[in-house]
Parts: sequence; structure tokens; C-alpha cells
Amino acid sequence: MLKKVLIINLMFMFVCISLFAQTHSSVSLNNHVYYILEQAEMRGLVSPLSGVRPFTRNVVIRAINEILESPQSARGLNSTERAILEQYLERFSIPEPGLNLRQGRWAGETTTGARETRFSADAGVSMSIEGSAGLFPALDSRYFGTEVWVQAFIQGDLGSRVSYQLSGSGGLIQAPRKFLGTYNTFFEGHSLPPDHANYHEFVNRLIDIYSQPLSHFPFTYRRQWDGSVFFFEHLASFEPWPTTLAGGYNLSSELSASFLEDRLLLRFGRIRREWGSVPFGTSLAFNQAARPFLGMEAEFSPVSWFRISSLTGSLEYENVHGIYVSPHTFQNMFSINMFSFRFRNYLFFDFIDAAIWPKRFELEYLSPINLNFFAQNNIGKFDNMAWTFNLRGQHPRIGTLWASVFIDEINFTVGWREMRELARTMVATQAGVIIPLPFMAFSSIRLSYTKINPFTYTHHRNVVPFFGDLKMEKAYINNGVGLGHYLPPNSDEILFRFQTMPARNLITEFNYQMIRRGADFGSNAVVGSNLHSELGNGRNTNPIYRRYFLRDGAYKWYHIFRVGAQWDLSGSASGRNLPVTFFGEAGVVYSFFTNIYNLDGSVASQYMHDDGETVRANVTGRAHPFRRINTPEYPTSTSVIVRLGVRIFPR
Repeated sequence: MLKKVLIINLMFMFVCISLFAQTHSSVSLNNHVYYILEQAEMRGLVSPLSGVRPFTRNVVIRAINEILESPQSARGLNSTERAILEQYLERFSIPEPGLNLRQGRWAGETTTGARETRFSADAGVSMSIEGSAGLFPALDSRYFGTEVWVQAFIQGDLGSRVSYQLSGSGGLIQAPRKFLGTYNTFFEGHSLPPDHANYHEFVNRLIDIYSQPLSHFPFTYRRQWDGSVFFFEHLASFEPWPTTLAGGYNLSSELSASFLEDRLLLRFGRIRREWGSVPFGTSLAFNQAARPFLGMEAEFSPVSWFRISSLTGSLEYENVHGIYVSPHTFQNMFSINMFSFRFRNYLFFDFIDAAIWPKRFELEYLSPINLNFFAQNNIGKFDNMAWTFNLRGQHPRIGTLWASVFIDEINFTVGWREMRELARTMVATQAGVIIPLPFMAFSSIRLSYTKINPFTYTHHRNVVPFFGDLKMEKAYINNGVGLGHYLPPNSDEILFRFQTMPARNLITEFNYQMIRRGADFGSNAVVGSNLHSELGNGRNTNPIYRRYFLRDGAYKWYHIFRVGAQWDLSGSASGRNLPVTFFGEAGVVYSFFTNIYNLDGSVASQYMHDDGETVRANVTGRAHPFRRINTPEYPTSTSVIVRLGVRIFPR
């Protein structure tokens, strides 16, 4: 396995090798083709695909051709599904040279040298316009958001092995949200006296808490801007959030190389990614909901039943206190290795080893065949380690069943009851099933349950060599967004989803979600309910670090009903193709809070004073009963959410 420090040199060593034209640039994770390929794989119509996404365009083309040409497709595909696949095959094929105004692009290629090495370029533009609204009838409140983005891109091949892709976008954004209060990263009153031995390690801080964007469904908003936004009255400022109309930009790039018939893939780029042999969008370890960052990655499959993948990248800070102050304590790298095994097309298993580590020249984490967890024991306990285990089974006539476990921190030296109650058991779990519906085109139903324990994905700040006396942040986040699942710590979700494609150019879905999460604001906020929470001293003995889901403070419950559709006119069967795609979603969100009560029926305060010290109400080591409430601090709410948009020259 090649070391990642040689990736860039290796890419250019093979530029002049030319066999046949291919394109190894990645396909955006927003593309619906991932769902289609997942359905085809589940039904046994294509060989098992990698758990490392995004796929290259060549991998997508090869997979679609395999589906169309396989003997199973004659009886496994209906006419609509075949038309859908042929449409995507044409979309991802190398474009014809010349200017194509209908697609908003220009393509060209040339060959040079005795071996006629091929060089190509494909440049174009695209535009996305959307408006969203959140209507709260009971509160007589309305919130409106907008996203208007114009993108220019260029991509192509440097010979048959190497591809490149560059894109830049500028946009106007408005995503209103509401200030809710502050949150203690350690529990209230935890700050130690200056003469305490651990004073410099465990110092409480207050952070501001905001609602989910009010014109979008909870936990669905994905930032498209990089770094900061810019308000027009002060363009020189670097602001953290577009509460009113603001400008922004985003940049992506990649240089990819493929060898050994796509068994070895090398990539250097700033793109969105998702890792794991689990259904698309469900990864607990490295989810597509994460923000992009620049990273070097390698993927190698020496045999059909085994694949090893490795990535190291530079994470980006969250602009909270400005471009100069905010990065001072966030200077992190991210390394992740995944070992994937499979038995035919029936059983898949992943072991994922990840590390968050402050920037330094650290060779231990660069090795793709070294376990980061044990490396920390050799080089010093300064970093944040995590393991993930994925298990998926499937059968073409039944469907897919999977389970995942993400382990951030856990104490195996205590008993099962202690392990189950301690907040130190920073674990996320997920299980689900997907059942294909053969009587409709690429249709399925999904039912899954996800549970994120308190403090999962978090890490307490501490002093690290080479950074002076600064307490460095090492939570499992990038640009303020979690690298793992989209749910915050101390939450769970039941998800039901129905997806189908009733026509070759129409995508529809229905979702129901019940999400419960600990409040990270107000008088009954629950410790460990925010990505910036910190687990402090006495994590095995302090009663505050016992977890009693729903029974240790205030919790918000969401019931979310959502329908969505996408209509692609560029693939119209009538022949009057238009370079336009319409999309939209609408639904209702009903939410309320529950709070804890004492056994005598009186309201239990989040904090109570005992001998002059502030401690948690459940210091006796027991869970409290809870009831539904409706107060100004924790109100009941019903909202109607609508989002509509159009893409011009969609990619």
C-alpha cells in the first residue's frame, strides 16, 4: 500500500500512460445516481460497489453498463428503469467536442506524442435558485430563506489515468435562525479554583445556541458557503451566518488517478465525502452531511472480497469570533482508515479507525495500515480517537438489513449497568432495513433507528505540545459541522422513507421522522447535548455524568412529515429537452418539550444547590419521571415548511 505522502508524485508519474479515454473525476454526492446504484446493488443487478463515496464518473458508467448488460437485467429491470439508466449513462459519458449551448458547456480534446496521449477539457456554467419559507401559525411568525448560486467549472483528463476538476460558485444566501440562549460546555459551576491541579484543563465556557434554520426542515440544511459570509453594508467583514441576505462563495477541486482497472484510486481534493458500506446518507463515521475539506486519499482493492481505504485532510475552523480569533484553538487534521470485507453480494463488514489531531508533522496517522487508536499510545495521549463497525446483509429478493456502532469513548472496566448509565459511554448506534418494491421503478421503503449518546463526537479541550498554553479543541467536527451523523449528541431518530421514480425524469419521496434531543439551552439544559460539550473530571463517579435519556432534563420532540419531488426536463422523453430541473419539498413539523419531575410531582430543577455547590438534580443516581410541558422557555410549536427551486444547466 502506497504511503499518502507520495500521492501527488504518483499521480503525475503516470500522466503519460495512455490506454483509452476515461474520466476519473468524482460525481457529486447530491446526484440521485447514488440511490439508483444502491437499489441495483441491493437487487443483485450489479457487482458490489465501494463504500467510499463519491464514485468516479468512470465507476458510475461501468456500473450502469454492467446493469444494462447483465443477464439478470432482462428479468430484473422494467422499461422505465432501463430508460432511467440509459439517461444517466448519456449524462456521464464524455461530451462531444465543441460548444453546446443547450447544456451550457464547451468541450475539447487533443492528443500529443507518439503514443497519442489524450488531454481533454470540459467547461461550463450552472445555476441554482431556491426559495424557502417557514410558517408558524400559532406564533403568527413567518421566516423566508433563499439560495441563489452561479457556478463555473472545468474538468477533464490528463491522459487515461489522471483527471482533474475545478469549480467555483458565488451566491446570495439567507437562512434565518433564532437565538435561544447560552450553553455551558462543562456543567454549570464546574470551573475549578485556580490552585486546583486540573484548573487549566477543565474551565467552563459559555457558547451561544441558535435554532435550526427556520425556513428549512430540522437537521436538513446544508451550508453551501465556505468560511464566512459577507453582508453588503460591510463587505470587508467575515460574518458567521446569513441571518439576512448575504453573499458567499464556495470552491472545490480535485486531482484523481486510477490504476489497475480501478482497483487503485488516488485522490487529492476538497470535496464532500461519505464512507461506509451502509445505505447512502446513514454513515455514523464520515457522513455526506459534513462540510468538505482538503484531503489526500487512497483506495485499494487487491482482491474482490477486500478493500482498504485511507484519508488524511486538513479540517477548517468555524467562524464564531472572527477570522483571527476563531482559528486559534482549532488547528486540526483528520485521518481515517477503513478496512472493508465482503462475502459475495450478501454480507459486508467495515472496520473504521479515525483520529482528530492538532496539526503537526505526525507520521503515525499518515500510514494507511496503521491503527490510529494504538498509535496514540505510542506518541502521547493528545488526540481524539474513534472506531466504527458496520455490518450489512442483503438478499436480492428480500432487501438490506444493517447495523452500525460508532465508539468515541467507553470504559470496559466497569460493569454492564455502569457502562450503560455512564455518559462516558460515548457511543452512537444505528440499525435499519430497506425493502425494494419491484412493481415500481427504483422504489423502496426504509425504516431505521439511530441513537447518539451524550458527548458522542465531542472532546474536552486540553493543552497540546507545539501550541503553547492554548487549550485546543478536538471535537469530531469540521467548520462547526459534525463529521459523523447529522444528529447532535444526546438524541435519537426513527425514520420512515418511501422513494420511487414513477417516470424516467421524476423523483419522489415521502419521509416521516420522530427525533428527540436533549435541550442545549435554558434552565434545564442537558449536559452532553452539544458538539462543543466537554466531559470533565470524575467521568466515572460524578453523578452529573450519568445519562438517563429523556429523564435527566428538558428534551425536544419533533414529528416531521415531508414530501419531496424533482422533475428533470433535460431528460424529457418528448425530445424537447430543456436544461432545467425543478425541485421542491413541503411538509409539517410538530414539536414540543418534555421536562423532568420529582417523585412527589413537583417540577425538578435542572440544577439544585447542595452544601453550596451546584450539582445536578439526579445526583442520587436515578432517573426522573418526565412530562410534556409548554412554557415560554420551552414552547410547543407547529410549522409549515415549503422549499421550491430550479436548477439551470444541472450537472
